[in-house]
Amino acid sequence: MPFFQRGDVRIHYKEEGTGFPLLVIPGGGLNSTIEGLKTHPFNPFDEFKDEFRVISADLRNAPSGQSTGPLEVDRPWDAYTDDHIALMDHLGCGQFMVLGFCIGGPFIWNLVKRVPERLAAAVPAQPSGYRPEMPGMSYNNNMKGWGPELCARRPEIAMETVDKFLTNMYTGPRADFVYSVTRDVVRNCQTPILVLPDDVPAHPLAVAMETVRLAPNAQVSLYPWKDTPDKIPFAVRHVWTFLRAHRPAATA
Repeated sequence: MPFFQRGDVRIHYKEEGTGFPLLVIPGGGLNSTIEGLKTHPFNPFDEFKDEFRVISADLRNAPSGQSTGPLEVDRPWDAYTDDHIALMDHLGCGQFMVLGFCIGGPFIWNLVKRVPERLAAAVPAQPSGYRPEMPGMSYNNNMKGWGPELCARRPEIAMETVDKFLTNMYTGPRADFVYSVTRDVVRNCQTPILVLPDDVPAHPLAVAMETVRLAPNAQVSLYPWKDTPDKIPFAVRHVWTFLRAHRPAATA
């Protein structure tokens, strides 16, 4: 799988298939990797490569991935979104769709904020968000797992820097929602959205459903959709219908 370089950021990515571009953001929190898609409820490369140009990448500084770059302490969400946008620019993709698992939900909303004109449609699947009864969960989990693993791999990065990065990522004025944007961004979103909700500690159902209520062009899949293996194909079928319906006519 190839790499592309943008300044001091090096991104490892994969693409398969032809057709309208579909950016896939794997789950796994800050250890989001292409390889991790094999453990997801469904693998978008397997499901969609026959009709779409499926594109994905290891998240910058995921300990088990191959993408590297600086920790931009003052703009954590935007730094990652820079990488997603730069990857699509590198591949010559003007407009695209995006499907994101877990942390891909907040990344989708940041793409909605940053480049709404480029998004034909978006699918947040089991999206991450804030759970008020566990307010420090995302920060604490990453300080225990991701941070030490990253520092062991990259000795030039100190845990003090990790602390500042995670504090800015998971606290502050957006901390009670989807982390990356405010409710006004979701409320003003004109992009067609299909939410596949979940309800485990890191994927709160309440936040997923609030985005459905706020976003004017949002819809929701069946719930629960992955508690038993026989339900997953129905959710995938819904994603298929949604993507086909919003694919620009010239590429249909």
